[in-house]
Amino acid sequence: MRQSSILIVEDEALIRMMLVEMIEGLGHRVVAEAGNVDQGRSLAEIEDYDCAILDINLQGDNVRPVAEIIKGRGLSFFFLSGYGPAGLPDGFQETPILTKPCTPEALKYTLDSVLPNDEA
Repeated sequence: MRQSSILIVEDEALIRMMLVEMIEGLGHRVVAEAGNVDQGRSLAEIEDYDCAILDINLQGDNVRPVAEIIKGRGLSFFFLSGYGPAGLPDGFQETPILTKPCTPEALKYTLDSVLPNDEA
Protein backbone atom coordinates (compact mmCIF):
# COMPACT_ATOMS: atom_id res chain seq x y z
CA MET A 1 0.00 0.00 0.00
CA ARG A 2 1.36 3.39 -0.89
CA GLN A 3 1.27 6.26 1.56
CA SER A 4 -1.49 8.74 0.78
CA SER A 5 -1.70 12.39 1.79
CA ILE A 6 -4.87 13.44 3.59
CA LEU A 7 -6.61 16.79 4.18
CA ILE A 8 -8.79 16.94 7.31
CA VAL A 9 -11.61 19.48 7.66
CA GLU A 10 -13.08 19.06 11.16
CA ASP A 11 -14.07 21.75 13.68
CA GLU A 12 -13.50 19.68 16.85
CA ALA A 13 -9.79 19.81 17.76
CA LEU A 14 -9.87 16.57 19.76
CA ILE A 15 -11.48 14.67 16.88
CA ARG A 16 -8.91 16.16 14.49
CA MET A 17 -6.06 14.99 16.73
CA MET A 18 -7.61 11.52 16.99
CA LEU A 19 -7.99 11.33 13.19
CA VAL A 20 -4.38 12.41 12.65
CA GLU A 21 -3.20 9.68 15.01
CA MET A 22 -5.35 7.02 13.30
CA ILE A 23 -4.34 8.13 9.78
CA GLU A 24 -0.65 8.04 10.67
CA GLY A 25 -1.19 4.66 12.34
CA LEU A 26 -2.56 3.40 9.00
CA GLY A 27 0.63 4.53 7.24
CA HIS A 28 -0.72 7.70 5.63
CA ARG A 29 0.14 11.33 6.39
CA VAL A 30 -1.95 14.39 7.09
CA VAL A 31 -0.82 17.32 4.92
CA ALA A 32 -3.22 19.97 6.23
CA GLU A 33 -6.01 20.53 8.75
CA ALA A 34 -8.83 23.06 8.79
CA GLY A 35 -11.35 23.87 11.50
CA ASN A 36 -13.90 25.89 9.53
CA VAL A 37 -15.33 26.34 6.02
CA ASP A 38 -13.09 29.30 5.08
CA GLN A 39 -9.87 27.51 6.04
CA GLY A 40 -11.17 24.35 4.41
CA ARG A 41 -11.91 26.12 1.13
CA SER A 42 -8.48 27.68 0.82
CA LEU A 43 -6.66 24.46 1.78
CA ALA A 44 -8.87 22.42 -0.59
CA GLU A 45 -7.83 24.76 -3.43
CA ILE A 46 -4.06 24.95 -2.81
CA GLU A 47 -2.90 21.82 -0.97
CA ASP A 48 -1.60 18.69 -2.68
CA TYR A 49 -3.53 15.71 -1.24
CA ASP A 50 -4.95 12.37 -2.34
CA CYS A 51 -8.06 12.38 -0.17
CA ALA A 52 -10.00 14.70 2.12
CA ILE A 53 -12.06 13.90 5.21
CA LEU A 54 -14.85 16.44 5.67
CA ASP A 55 -16.99 16.95 8.75
CA ILE A 56 -20.45 17.89 7.42
CA ASN A 57 -21.24 20.51 10.08
CA LEU A 58 -18.44 23.01 10.78
CA GLN A 59 -19.42 25.40 13.58
CA GLY A 60 -22.98 25.46 12.21
CA ASP A 61 -21.90 25.83 8.56
CA ASN A 62 -22.36 23.10 5.96
CA VAL A 63 -19.11 21.88 4.36
CA ARG A 64 -20.61 21.91 0.84
CA PRO A 65 -18.37 24.74 -0.54
CA VAL A 66 -15.29 22.69 0.41
CA ALA A 67 -16.73 19.49 -1.08
CA GLU A 68 -17.48 21.30 -4.36
CA ILE A 69 -13.85 22.45 -4.68
CA ILE A 70 -12.52 18.95 -4.03
CA LYS A 71 -15.01 17.39 -6.44
CA GLY A 72 -14.04 20.01 -9.03
CA ARG A 73 -10.39 19.01 -8.67
CA GLY A 74 -11.33 15.37 -9.20
CA LEU A 75 -9.92 14.30 -5.83
CA SER A 76 -11.24 11.66 -3.45
CA PHE A 77 -13.09 12.57 -0.27
CA PHE A 78 -15.69 11.36 2.17
CA PHE A 79 -17.82 12.90 4.88
CA LEU A 80 -17.52 12.45 8.61
CA SER A 81 -20.67 12.96 10.66
CA GLY A 82 -22.09 12.38 14.08
CA TYR A 83 -25.58 12.54 12.53
CA GLY A 84 -25.34 9.91 9.80
CA PRO A 85 -26.72 11.12 6.46
CA ALA A 86 -28.61 14.04 8.07
CA GLY A 87 -27.34 17.32 6.66
CA LEU A 88 -25.58 15.69 3.72
CA PRO A 89 -24.97 18.46 1.16
CA ASP A 90 -27.29 18.44 -1.88
CA GLY A 91 -25.69 16.68 -4.82
CA PHE A 92 -23.41 14.57 -2.62
CA GLN A 93 -25.80 11.75 -1.67
CA GLU A 94 -23.48 9.18 -3.29
CA THR A 95 -20.44 10.27 -1.26
CA PRO A 96 -19.44 7.84 1.50
CA ILE A 97 -20.13 8.86 5.11
CA LEU A 98 -18.11 7.68 8.08
CA THR A 99 -19.99 7.98 11.36
CA LYS A 100 -18.09 9.50 14.26
CA PRO A 101 -16.74 8.50 16.59
CA CYS A 102 -15.07 6.00 14.27
CA THR A 103 -12.72 3.09 14.82
CA PRO A 104 -9.35 2.76 13.06
CA GLU A 105 -10.82 -0.22 11.17
CA ALA A 106 -13.79 1.80 9.90
CA LEU A 107 -11.46 4.65 8.89
CA LYS A 108 -9.17 2.23 7.04
CA TYR A 109 -12.12 0.65 5.22
CA THR A 110 -13.49 4.04 4.15
CA LEU A 111 -10.08 5.35 3.06
CA ASP A 112 -9.40 2.16 1.09
CA SER A 113 -12.79 2.48 -0.63
CA VAL A 114 -12.23 6.06 -1.85
CA LEU A 115 -8.50 6.16 -2.58
CA PRO A 116 -7.42 5.37 -6.13
CA ASN A 117 -6.33 1.75 -6.49
CA ASP A 118 -2.67 1.60 -7.53
CA GLU A 119 -2.81 -2.05 -8.55
CA ALA A 120 -4.37 -1.39 -11.96
